[in-house]
Amino acid sequence: MHLTTIVYLVSAFLSGGVMLFLILKLFQVNRIYRAKVEAELILEKSRKDAEYEKKQSLLKAKDEALKYKSEFEKDLSRRQSEFDKRLNSVKEQESNLNKKVNMIKEKEAEFKSKEALLLSKEKALRTKDMELSRIVAEQNQKLEAISGMTQNQVKEMLKKNLESEVRHEAAQLIKQIKDEARETAEEEAKRIITIAIQRCAAEHTVETTVSTISLGNEEIKGRIIGREGRNIRAFEEATGVDVIVDDSPENIVLSGYDPIKREVARLSMEKLIADGRIHPTRIEEIVAKTAKEIEKRIKEVGEQTILDMDQHGIHPQLVEYIGRLNYRTSYGQNVLKHSKEVAVLAAHMASELGLNPKLAKRAGILHDIGKAIDRESEGTHAQLGAEVAQKYGENEIVVNAIAGHHEDVEPISIYPILIQAADAISATRPGARMETFHTYIKRLEELENIAESFRGVDTAYALQAGREIRVMVNPEDMSDAQAEEVAAQIAKKVQDEMDYPGQIKVTVIREKRIVDYAK
Repeated sequence: MHLTTIVYLVSAFLSGGVMLFLILKLFQVNRIYRAKVEAELILEKSRKDAEYEKKQSLLKAKDEALKYKSEFEKDLSRRQSEFDKRLNSVKEQESNLNKKVNMIKEKEAEFKSKEALLLSKEKALRTKDMELSRIVAEQNQKLEAISGMTQNQVKEMLKKNLESEVRHEAAQLIKQIKDEARETAEEEAKRIITIAIQRCAAEHTVETTVSTISLGNEEIKGRIIGREGRNIRAFEEATGVDVIVDDSPENIVLSGYDPIKREVARLSMEKLIADGRIHPTRIEEIVAKTAKEIEKRIKEVGEQTILDMDQHGIHPQLVEYIGRLNYRTSYGQNVLKHSKEVAVLAAHMASELGLNPKLAKRAGILHDIGKAIDRESEGTHAQLGAEVAQKYGENEIVVNAIAGHHEDVEPISIYPILIQAADAISATRPGARMETFHTYIKRLEELENIAESFRGVDTAYALQAGREIRVMVNPEDMSDAQAEEVAAQIAKKVQDEMDYPGQIKVTVIREKRIVDYAK
């Protein structure tokens, strides 16, 4: 019994072991199968992924190939277009060259024809000249036979007779001219001075000596004059400016030659009118205070101008003179603004010519500096400006540009020429000065027409806003002495027939050029 149980147990254990083995084997087979299936799935996916990547790579390669093809075709088209353009240009140049060659051939044929004609005319002239010489010789021989004198003896006799007659006539003419000069010199001098004063006075007086102040009402005129005129006298003594109170409604006029004093007087009068307290003590206080303000403003304007123009190292006295130019006008044009324009224009031209633009600008801003002191000293503004610039240590080139901007001195560099050109551009642009564009053009045309009306004049050019007329004469038609006479005649006709400010320089140029060619 016990043994049977043991056998059963052993059998059961063996059966269980077999079953366990079978089960484990089944699991192992199943695992192998699943691994195989998974491997096949992985292989299938890998194959599909590989095919997809292959297709993508092919598509990308095709896209790049199409892109390169398109770019190549565009580049080819562009190069073909450039080639066509160059080919057309070459063909056009070839056509023009052929035209020029044909034209040269035609001119060469024409030249040969004219040369042959000239040779034939020259031959005929030589024949006629020989015939004329023969006839003259025969006539001379006949005259010598008739008169009983040789040719040289006749010449000497004629020279003596003519010399005696000419000397006598010349002496009479000289005496007549001297007598007429004595009689007319005084009247002519008066006439010239009167014309000069008349030309200078009208525009110059209005432009440079007068300021008008609006009062607002007539009652203030009496207060300005004061009891027995004491206020107006105190004002004139304090400012150095004349006060003109006339019948003009609600206006008074300040008249003075110094523009800065006139500006001090104008501002002082406006302050007194606004304040209402007008008496000698108050007048002196206001004028003194205004004078200090103007001095300060002059320095500020000068310093600001130097800063704007990017110029350093200019002497403080010259800076003050630059500020003064703000109160000076020339034919209605503010001199400081004009100087700035000249400086900028000269700098631009200097840059284009490869010169120093800062030096040109310095000469431009200082070129009219003499106008700040020409009311205090004798001399032209160019001369005075050069003197003060040299005095305060300016460069020799700048000093020469100031002195020569109206061609008063010989230039030592190109900078005076630049300043002359810039000065003319600024002064002559339409609207720069108190003259309409139509009047300006008409005056220049009239000046040129007068010069061109004389015999022997080829062309005439009005320069520097009509301040100069340059006349080109034909050297074949007149001598140097005749050219001098024409210059004087043009100047006289301009004086008699035109109205103009200042003076006009007449330059007559007689130039003979001889050209030949070495073949």
